[in-house]
Amino acid sequence: MPIADSKTALATGAIASASTMRAAVYRGDSVVSVDPIPVPEIGPGEILIRVESCGICHTDLKKIAYNTLPAPRVFGHETAGVVAKTGRAVRRYQLGDRVIVFHHIPCGECFYCARKLYAQCPVYKKVGVTAGYEPAGGGFAQYVRVMDWIVERGVEIIPDGVSFDQACFVEPVNTCLKGVKQIDPQPGDVVAILGQGPIGLIFTMLVARTGAKIVATDTMPTRRALARKFGALEAFDPREESFENTVRSLTDSRGADVVIVAASAKGIVEQAVRSTRPGARILLFAQTSHQERIDISGASICMEERTLCGSYSASVDLQKESADLVFSGALPVEELVSHRYPLSQIHEGIERALHPDEGSLKIVVQPQK
Repeated sequence: MPIADSKTALATGAIASASTMRAAVYRGDSVVSVDPIPVPEIGPGEILIRVESCGICHTDLKKIAYNTLPAPRVFGHETAGVVAKTGRAVRRYQLGDRVIVFHHIPCGECFYCARKLYAQCPVYKKVGVTAGYEPAGGGFAQYVRVMDWIVERGVEIIPDGVSFDQACFVEPVNTCLKGVKQIDPQPGDVVAILGQGPIGLIFTMLVARTGAKIVATDTMPTRRALARKFGALEAFDPREESFENTVRSLTDSRGADVVIVAASAKGIVEQAVRSTRPGARILLFAQTSHQERIDISGASICMEERTLCGSYSASVDLQKESADLVFSGALPVEELVSHRYPLSQIHEGIERALHPDEGSLKIVVQPQK
């Protein structure tokens, strides 16, 4: 584990092979190839980070699988690493600092920022971290360039004793924390969390801290076991009637007070509505595809006064809090890592993330290996 005395050595090693690096480049037609590309040049207010760990996120997988953005690009945005180079105007960070970086930061001044809808801000939508090509996060590469507005507000120092694999969870924890704040579960509320993949399990960890009663679902027994470990009263296969029956038994037959939809599957939103009481709050978190359609009764929302809402991406207001939750160990996120791959084996990591089995959960790429 790097400590303060080894920072200079880490930074020196990070820039030893200055001109080229390896990167997993999206080439179009769902193809990713690990190729040598130039190490990004940085400007006066920018920093270069040597990437040590980057989690594989399903939003990146969808972009690759469905070819939603023009090639070439380097994806990966759950990034932790070491400051390898600083621009001449940078004062806040030094060579060897261990950091995580957010790839989106809002302007703070526009119509949407004034309403704290940061993910809708035009500047937020402009990615500020790149390994080259059109900015797309870049964490599936050995180095990333962090642009000046991200350097100003989107970088957090990793404390000594925290691994890079643990630290790369700060961004996904932020996105989940944002959703939890939005639906605001109260002590004693019955909260159903549908899906217990890495994101669903982070939701379970966070909601358990509110004092709410959690009932979780997942098709995989290993994930249901983890849900119980991290705070769920019970976890069920969503295809079994016992899930909705248990929710009813905990609420005098009313239905859940809150539902978080942390997976994308046919009929899952309909199940969320069906398992709630009138006046309940339902958060859609995994429904990020424009091809996905929902078929529910209008009256179940209007006449029964349910709130159906969405939450997407991170909040700059929660950056410090999410970092503290990860760095302090309050959320045991590193227990979610099932596989670690060197950059040369990223194809295997992508396949495993796209087709999870009982033994897989969070996949982390380690580009320096």
